[in-house]
Amino acid sequence: MKVTVHTCPYPWLNVPGHPCTRVIGALKAAGVEYGVVKNPLPRRKREKVGELSGQRLLPLIQFEDGVIYREQSKDMAATIRAGQLAEKDVS
Repeated sequence: MKVTVHTCPYPWLNVPGHPCTRVIGALKAAGVEYGVVKNPLPRRKREKVGELSGQRLLPLIQFEDGVIYREQSKDMAATIRAGQLAEKDVS
């Protein structure tokens, strides 16, 4: 499975608790193949994120079939670490 992670412009920011870093770290640890799409920092400029998910919060995961998965980053990371990411790909 390959997914696309929509992040802020600083997904490399290695600060404890940074949401984008947390989700990317979980994907790496789980061996999930992913690509990154960086989005603007100000929420008001995240039109594409809004179109995809109906809200402008990051990070979010887009599956190959277009399904969007978005929760709080701690919950997303827990889902990924538990091996349950594929269950979120519901059409």
